[in-house]
Amino acid sequence: MSRTDRTSIYEIRDERFRTGRCANGDERLERLHEESRWAEGPVYLPAWRQLIWSDIPNDRMLRWDEATGTVGLFRSPAGHSNGNTLDREGRLISCEQGNRRVTRTEPDGTTTVLADRFDGKRLNSPNDAVVHSDGSVWFSDPTFGITSDYEGHRAEPEIGACNVYRVDPASGEVRPAADGFGGPNGLVFSPDERQLYVSDTVAGHIRVFDVRDDGTLDGGTVFAEAKDEARFDNIRFDDEGRLWVAAMYGGVHCYDPDGTLIGRILVPEAVSNVAFGGPKNNRMFITATTTLYSLVVSVTGAPRIRRA
Repeated sequence: MSRTDRTSIYEIRDERFRTGRCANGDERLERLHEESRWAEGPVYLPAWRQLIWSDIPNDRMLRWDEATGTVGLFRSPAGHSNGNTLDREGRLISCEQGNRRVTRTEPDGTTTVLADRFDGKRLNSPNDAVVHSDGSVWFSDPTFGITSDYEGHRAEPEIGACNVYRVDPASGEVRPAADGFGGPNGLVFSPDERQLYVSDTVAGHIRVFDVRDDGTLDGGTVFAEAKDEARFDNIRFDDEGRLWVAAMYGGVHCYDPDGTLIGRILVPEAVSNVAFGGPKNNRMFITATTTLYSLVVSVTGAPRIRRA
């Protein structure tokens, strides 16, 4: 393991980044692994003190062990998996771009397909997923995995749109929850689950929707817009309602609940994803191009698994 040579990795844009203790963590990024081709989808498994992430072009999932610092192969082939998350029982939910489906890994290691079609047509290439406390699985479905053979398999889209979908926990029904996206990517519920935030990499913004009691969405106003070198990928909340955004060449952005960009974490590679983990949920893991980074921060991630 090694550390970057930056004298400071924090860029303060607003005093709230300082007063909120967002810049009081490690002053160096720690490199945990440097041999991915394009790293995405980190998720921390508390029971095992391990982090799993996707190396999409190499069609594999890797596993970093916190106790030993070792990295090993978790799954290959992996369906060119992208985003990963956990459900209420701590089972792994994965978006498989190459297989054009969303799966759940059972305790015995077998996989269950949660979604692969809508209205009889194959999904595009599921990208990221999040689980509601009612057990429903929500996922984004851009065309990134079918535009070439680099991150999946080149194919023509069958649905003709890039939507966000909800999988009903009782019936397994897959239905669109929101549409009108250029390339929906990262998604996350607000800490109280009253809103769903969705990043759109193609449109260059993050939209926020109100979540109705019946599982449908309303609204879709723009929360933040990407500027300069930034391109929005996945998004995660801390427990004080700040939104942390993987912004490619813009590093990791931090937004106040009012939508103000208050600071950044500077990273020497294009940032694809961020995730909170560690025993205290205050270790930030960052996948950036070929590398898995981490740093212990002075904020705490939102609760990992919510109960109904």
